[in-house]
Parts: sequence; structure tokens; C-alpha cells
Amino acid sequence: METIQLVHPAKKHEAAVLDYIEEHFSNGENFLHGSSLLTEMESYDAWLEHLAKQSDKTSVSSDWVVSTTLLAIRKNDQKILGTIDIRHELNDFLQAFGGHIGCGVRPSERRKGYATEILRLGLAYCQTLGLEKVMVACYKENSPSAQMIQKNGGVLEREFTHVDGKMVQVYWINL
Repeated sequence: METIQLVHPAKKHEAAVLDYIEEHFSNGENFLHGSSLLTEMESYDAWLEHLAKQSDKTSVSSDWVVSTTLLAIRKNDQKILGTIDIRHELNDFLQAFGGHIGCGVRPSERRKGYATEILRLGLAYCQTLGLEKVMVACYKENSPSAQMIQKNGGVLEREFTHVDGKMVQVYWINL
């Protein structure tokens, strides 16, 4: 597997991010995990502004928590492989379902070990925030996500049925 790095999104990544979005859409995926509303913003610049607000305790929306969204980029060709959203704390909603981390991998790069590496790098980032353990959740039917979490030390705490009728698994990872 090629070496990857997590980087803060910047204007210079715009074309690569738009390509990342298009690949998901071309595969019938309209929701990008771990991207902090990327596809819901009216422009790339608006998304960058949103991320800046999300990372600042004084400007984050009252129903959200401070978070950092990063791009996972393959070093040799600078291709965006995925995104990861790291929440610095949990509110009631995130404690019940979402957890500290959401991440996604572009369709053409799945099943190559990148998600496991992206989560590993994200957990290292969580340590820099002073977190001692993190919560990560996934749908039970999404066995690749469960395997990614388990490979990074995730211990299943509970399962529950979400409002969409799907079974959710909640894991904790000690850092």
C-alpha cells in the first residue's frame, strides 16, 4: 500500500476534491462519509469557510461540536483517497450514535487497506487533542467498516436499531 498523509483542505485541493465528489456521484453515492457536509455546500470555498467555523470553538454552531476535517492523500500521486472528520468531543447526538470519527474512502480505492490506515492516522491526531479513547460507529451490515474499526483496536460496546431501521454498532478505541 502506498504511503498516505492527512492534510487540511486548502484551495489548492479544489480540483482533486471535486474529482473525489464526482467519483462518488458516478457510483450512485450521494452522501460522503467524513466530509463535514462537503456535498451540501454551494461551493468549495463555502465548504472551506464551513470547516474554518467548525474548527473554532467561538464560531461552531450550537448544535455541532468543534471538529477537524482532513483529506487523506496518497503521497506519490497526490490523489485524494478519502476524508476523515474528527470531532473533538461528543454532544448527546454523537454520544448516542455518531462518535468522534467519521471517514470515507473513494469507491475506486476501497478494499485496499486505505480506510484502516486513514483511521489509524486519525487516531494519532486524536491523541494530539488529548483524547484517551474515541467512539466510532458503523452500520452492522457494513462489515468492511467494522473490520477497519476492529483492526484499530475497536471494542464493540453495544448495538441498536437506528431510526432508519438499520442496526448500528458502537465501538470504543483506547488510545
